[in-house]
Parts: sequence; C-alpha cells; structure tokens
Amino acid sequence: MADKLKTQREVNGLFELSDAARKNLEGNLYYNDDLAPTKLEERSWTTYNIASLWVGMSVCIPTYMMASGLMAAGLSWWQAILNIALANLIVLVPMQLNSHAGTKYGIPYPVFARLAFGVKGAHIAAIARAIVAAGWFGIQTWIGGGALDAVIASLSPAWAAWAGSIWISFFIFWALNVWIAYLGPDAIKFMQSWGAPILGVLSVALMVWAITAVNAAGSSVGAILNLPATYAPGTFWRVFLPGLTANIAFWSTLALNIPDFSRYAKTQRDQFMGQLLGLPTTMAAFAFVGVFVTGATVIVYGEALWDPVAVVANINSPLATILGAAGIAIATLTTNIAANVVAPANGISNLNPRKITYGMGALITGFAGVAMMPWRLLATAGAYLFDWLGVYGNFLGPLAGMYVADYYLYRKKVLDLDDLFKGEQSRYWYGNGVNMKAVYTWLISLALPVLGLPRLLGGTNNFFRFFGENGWLVGFILALLIYPALMKNETDSLISEEVEEQITERVKS
Repeated sequence: MADKLKTQREVNGLFELSDAARKNLEGNLYYNDDLAPTKLEERSWTTYNIASLWVGMSVCIPTYMMASGLMAAGLSWWQAILNIALANLIVLVPMQLNSHAGTKYGIPYPVFARLAFGVKGAHIAAIARAIVAAGWFGIQTWIGGGALDAVIASLSPAWAAWAGSIWISFFIFWALNVWIAYLGPDAIKFMQSWGAPILGVLSVALMVWAITAVNAAGSSVGAILNLPATYAPGTFWRVFLPGLTANIAFWSTLALNIPDFSRYAKTQRDQFMGQLLGLPTTMAAFAFVGVFVTGATVIVYGEALWDPVAVVANINSPLATILGAAGIAIATLTTNIAANVVAPANGISNLNPRKITYGMGALITGFAGVAMMPWRLLATAGAYLFDWLGVYGNFLGPLAGMYVADYYLYRKKVLDLDDLFKGEQSRYWYGNGVNMKAVYTWLISLALPVLGLPRLLGGTNNFFRFFGENGWLVGFILALLIYPALMKNETDSLISEEVEEQITERVKS
C-alpha cells in the first residue's frame, strides 16, 4: 500500500476528509455526497437533539405493543417492564460502542460496514439491515394509516362504513412519510425536536384516560397493577426469554446503523449522553404506559387490547378519538422516518453511489415497505413479537458483535477515511472487494440461533431451542469471539501509527 499525504484532518479527536481528498474522490464508483463523511461544521447535533431523536423513536406504537403484547402472552405488568428494561440496557451497549465511529469519523452505516465486510461486501450487511428496515417501515405506516383512518371515520360515518378506507389512509400516510424522509437529515432533526414534547403529552393523555375509565367502571388503579400473570405454570421462561430476544431485536437494527445519526453529533459526549438519557428511560416509561393502558382495557372492556389504535377507536368521544389518533400518527411519523428510512436509503445508495442518491433510496424503501405486507405481520401479538422480531434479531446480533470486534479489538479505532471510498487500491478491498472472513463469522455465529427457531425444526422441544430464544445475545457473543480469531493474521487493512501520521493533518482549535 503506497504512502499517501494528508487525506484527512483531525480536530479535537474528530476526523474529516480533507478538501483535496474529497475532490479526488468525485466521480469515484464508491463515493457520493450522501455517503461522504460529514464535515466538522455539519456536526451540529447536541445532547438535546440526540435525546429528542430517541424520545421521538421510542415513544411509538411498536413500543406500546411490545409491552402490551408481553401481557397478552401471559406476563404480569411488572414482568413485562422488567423484560423491556433489561433488553434495552443490553442493546444500549453495542449501540454506544458502534456510535463512536460515526461521531469520530463522520461515516454512515454502509461505509462503516466496509471496514469488516470490504468495500463491496458491505452491500451484504447494508441490504440485510435495509430489508428489516423496510419491514418496519411498512409496520409503522400501517399503524399510522390506521390512526388516520380512525380520525376521518370519527368525522364521517360514510367513511367509517367504507371497507376501502383503511387503504386510502394507509397510502396517504405512506406518502407523508416518504416525502419528509426524502427531504433529508435537516428535516428529520427539525421534526424530532418539535415532536418529542407532543409525544409526552400523548403519553400523559393515555394514562389519564386509563385512570378515568377504570374509575368509571367501578374499579381502581390498584386493580390494574394487581392483574396477575396468565402464563401456564412452569412456562415463565418460555415467554420471558423469547420476549427478551424480541425486545433486544427491537433496537438491534439501530445498534448497527447508529453511525447514520451519530455522524452528526458535535462531540462524543453529546452522542453518548443523548442516547443514555433518551433511550432506556423513554422505552421504560412508555412501556409502562402500554402495560397500564392495556391493563385498563381488561377491566373496562373485558379483554386486553394490545393495539392502541383499537383503544382509541373504542373511546366513546369523537374529540378524544381525533386527538388520540392524531397523537398516534405523530408518534408513528417521528419514529418511522428516523428509524426505518435513513438506514435503507443509505444502504440502497451504497449499491451504486454514482447513480443512486439518498432520496432515491428513500423512495425505494417506501415501495419495499408496502411489498412486505405489514398487515400480516401485525395480525396477532404472537406474529409481531415472536415471528417478526424474534427471527430477524437472530440475524442481526452477529453483525453487531462483529462491528464491535472489528473497530475496537482489531483496528483500535484507527481508520483511513480516503481508502473507504476507493476500489482495488483500497486497504479495505480484501479479496475481490469482499472480506470472506466477515461472511464466515456471520454465518457461523447465526447458525445456532437459526437452528433454534421453533418452526425450522418443526417444534419447540429440541436441543437448539435455548439458542433460538436468546438468538441475538448468542450471535453477538459468538461473533465477538470468532471475528478476531479469523482476522488474526490479516494485517493489510490495519494502519500503523506511522501511516496515520502521514495521512492525517492535526489541527488545534
């Protein structure tokens, strides 16, 4: 690898491409403005912006459904909250670790994935993440469309009686999501900043309704908190462990592509504190709203309504229905765009940076979300929790472990930004643009979790069941161990201190 001159600048521990390097990369097959590292002046997100991002993403209907779905599966309210809190503390670890590269080097997820998988091999990881995101996009859009349909139906009896109304509402909400996502990061930042307070009001309003409705039914708040678990004797772990895996999987997607957002943070402290304050606290708080309101529906309606749109639709007040459904739509919008469009849009752009922009990737994601048929994924609590979340978590856990091992254990957090956007002359090219050792790590690490999926082997009583029920964590740990072992003798992609000094201009602010 030939020595190079000053292709990157470092100011207070943050790196950017030099102007000369950017100019030389223009027209390169693996470079465009959307994938390029953010400039230092573009990194403007503070702790508040990062925390608001997580409030906006966490206060969403799937979070509510996670908690209420666990209750529907048989857990008590406190067991459901414990499950969710534990899962978020676990997934916060790789999320914080993978955020570091985004803030330090300003790179998005598809470029970050080039480190381990190679310049071309990163397509594998980026598209794996994109497929999951497209499914989530469809789920969130279906939920938001249902909320919009509830608003219109409360104003128009004719609309309520029309069987096709849900589809019109779905595509209207779909178009709104795609339009805002198409506008890019600044629009997302603005939306999250004003959306967070509104979501707080929505949470309080749901709690007030639950308390009022329970009291009107001649019961009390204590009755909600005293609702017993309903799982069969001796089956606690059969519900708790798959639920834990599902809850970890819930944000396992962001544990991978968190550099897509941390690349805009002003400092490492901003991204660290923003996530610490925004994710686990908000998830636990809104999960409690979910279990509390679901418990109230058991008392008020005689059954657990795990879908908040159904709860709002059952409230005998047009004004309350309108406000509640509008709040659900806003909650869905703030989550959907940030969590489910940015990653696949960047991943799709990475397939052909010279021809596919971020905006085009956002449009493709929108159409893919419809193709995933979200109405089927949300048919039951079981389909949502254990089929959708549980299965894809098994595939993403090894990726998170591999990235942590690659960045911290193998590279010691030292990168060559310029080489991340080059072809065969890049130190990250490996063989044919693909690091097969990363592919092998992924396949080996997900083998046990996948074999433990109940439907794969035709039942639940098999030796691999434990690995399937804890698939994300098992895969994460295996990849964390396997990747460094396979890469032990692979030194061509590493940067020595001498080379780093040759390519980096140190600037004191």
